[in-house]
Amino acid sequence: MVNTSSNNKNPYGKLIRLLEEQLAHSNQQNKDLSKKLDQSTKQIEALTEQIRHLTKLLYGSKSEKSKYNVPDGQGSLFDDDPAFSEPEHTEEQSQQTISYTVVRKVKSKKRNDSLHDGIEVEAIHHHPKNTICDCCQGQMIEIGSTLVREEAKFIPAKMMKVQHIEHAYECKDCKVDSSQPAQIKRGKAPQPAIQRSIASPSVLAKVIYDKFAQYLPLYRQVKEWNRYGLNTNDKNLSNWVIRVAHDWLLPVYERMKELMMAKSVLHVDETYGQIINRSDGKSGQANAYNWVFRSVPSQVVTMTLFQSALSRARSVLESFIEGFSGTIVCDGYSAYDKLEGVNFANCWAHVRRYWLKADSKNGRIGVKYCDDLYRLERQFKRLSPSKRRKKRQKYSKPIVEEFLHWVETSPFYGKNALAKATEYTLNRANGLKLFLNDGRIEMDNNPAENAIRPNVIGRKNWLFSVSEAGAKANAICLSIAETAKSNGVDFYEYIKKLLRIYQISASNKTLKF
Repeated sequence: MVNTSSNNKNPYGKLIRLLEEQLAHSNQQNKDLSKKLDQSTKQIEALTEQIRHLTKLLYGSKSEKSKYNVPDGQGSLFDDDPAFSEPEHTEEQSQQTISYTVVRKVKSKKRNDSLHDGIEVEAIHHHPKNTICDCCQGQMIEIGSTLVREEAKFIPAKMMKVQHIEHAYECKDCKVDSSQPAQIKRGKAPQPAIQRSIASPSVLAKVIYDKFAQYLPLYRQVKEWNRYGLNTNDKNLSNWVIRVAHDWLLPVYERMKELMMAKSVLHVDETYGQIINRSDGKSGQANAYNWVFRSVPSQVVTMTLFQSALSRARSVLESFIEGFSGTIVCDGYSAYDKLEGVNFANCWAHVRRYWLKADSKNGRIGVKYCDDLYRLERQFKRLSPSKRRKKRQKYSKPIVEEFLHWVETSPFYGKNALAKATEYTLNRANGLKLFLNDGRIEMDNNPAENAIRPNVIGRKNWLFSVSEAGAKANAICLSIAETAKSNGVDFYEYIKKLLRIYQISASNKTLKF
């Protein structure tokens, strides 16, 4: 009886254990499903963020400006406007105010076209066809004149054929005396800029100017030269550019590089290009690269150097800046790292760009931190490097520290734009703080990005370089063109004068580099 009662004490025990096992299994399934749901939710959020970002790129404004990033000289249309805080006027007061405002704001209309002061003036006088008085038939006399209008007159360029003729002279007295040969002197024409070529310095300067200052590709220049009277082709023009760049402009380029590498702060950036005939065996469709190096105005006259390369590798940067010691302002590309004797200051414009892409409340907070720094930089712009450093230490440094602390303590994880902005900022925190300790360092790499734009414009026009020699010539000519532009030098006149000096020096054998 005891055993029977013991066995029948809990007849549902086995069933309960089975239900408990099923419940535990269901709970585990629920946990797994909940985990998958969280992953799916994060993925949906990331994809939604991508869709919003791509939609904004496709249909939205392309400007990076925000309400916090107000350009100099322009305020808000409504914020802090005293007109919105004043009491409402009566009808009579409003009419008086409007009348006064209209009268005060009337300004003379400015012309949007004008001629320089040094332009040659041609005066055309217009007299009456008949100066006989209709009443008394007497001769009329002039009582005054009026300048009715001024207009611009264009005189097209013209082509000339210049013939260099060397004249020989002989001494007649020595010729009569048969004991010694007569002395002969011959005039010496200057050496051509390019051997066995009809191109003069003025023609070569025009070809180079049109391509690298006007971004007019050589094949489009051919028709214009033909209109002037010079029969040529784009291959011939290309050879002219390469010869001038390698024979005459390369020493200037090398001297500019020598001066630039002697300084302690540089801006560096790079962009892609195409070279059809590559020495590394890769297809002409593969990307080649143009690197740009720009000096800091506070250290030397502004110089811009381009370097053509087949790759974007760190070795290209190392070989070009060999001997340089100091700070390079750059973006977050991995090649800008771990070079002996070089510090890398990262670009706040790129940081701001990442937070701007995170189109959310936190993204706007990140953008506002960056805009606060830029607002201060505009105030410090005209200060000397030492004074700018002191101002940055006092006003900019607290903002940078607060911003980085906010990023570090904010739980932005995942693969969305907000997480990418966080990762980008924290990985470059040390480089982002370098500008605080040196007034010569800009807080962004915009000077280099602006300097590389002409290369991008040219790339859209002339598309590619056929050879590496052509790509190198492009880099040399672009370097001198952009340096001349930034220093207010007429690029065409500079090239023409340079080639003429080289001609004379080469003829007299006094040319030294």
